[in-house]
Amino acid sequence: MMIPLKDDNPTETTPYVTLGIIGINIIVFIYQLSLGPRGDQLFIYRTGIIPYEFTHAVDLPPYAGHALIFNLIAAMFMHGGFLHIFGNMLYLWIFGNNVEDAMGHFRFIVFYLLVGILASLTHILLMPDARVPMIGASGAISGILGAYFVLFPWAKVHTLIFLIIFVTVVQIPAMFVLGFWFVFQFLNVFGRGNVAWFAHIGGFLSGMILVRFFLKRKYRFRGTVFRKV
Repeated sequence: MMIPLKDDNPTETTPYVTLGIIGINIIVFIYQLSLGPRGDQLFIYRTGIIPYEFTHAVDLPPYAGHALIFNLIAAMFMHGGFLHIFGNMLYLWIFGNNVEDAMGHFRFIVFYLLVGILASLTHILLMPDARVPMIGASGAISGILGAYFVLFPWAKVHTLIFLIIFVTVVQIPAMFVLGFWFVFQFLNVFGRGNVAWFAHIGGFLSGMILVRFFLKRKYRFRGTVFRKV
């Protein structure tokens, strides 16, 4: 198992948007906790993404009382537990600040929401009859990972590695850390559990494809990578 801890990739600007998104996620999670187990479950079913509702144009009970399209955004800021939000926010902080730096604050907001929506739509299209709510920032963050993979493939990532009883921290190029992460999503896509693997894959690919349209002008595509000019 590999867990990224930080990268050696300094930024030129303060990642206000990345910090803001992390803050919103934490606030929403605290709100979920305040609802209690039963209230949180109702909140998730009313505000999370249930593919069946989108593909059959119905609002399943407990009824949301609002347009389903609202859930495409709201679900990105909801989480199912401490490990869920911690893992997502860790990945967002490590990789999001550099992508925001390369795009600028406003473009980064648009990019984040767009790849998050595309990730959710991938899950909906490939799991059209699923009735389990999908929540979490991981679809949008997958898009950030895809963008980072294209922009900074050789950036060194300090990674915690577990090999049976052997534990160590090593510096690994981002292309291998994120490449391993992407392969892991494919290996688990037909496995059991409530993880939206298709959303992760859709978000990552969306980020790789769309990143070039959101970069600052000083970035140009040269050879196989983007470089500053």
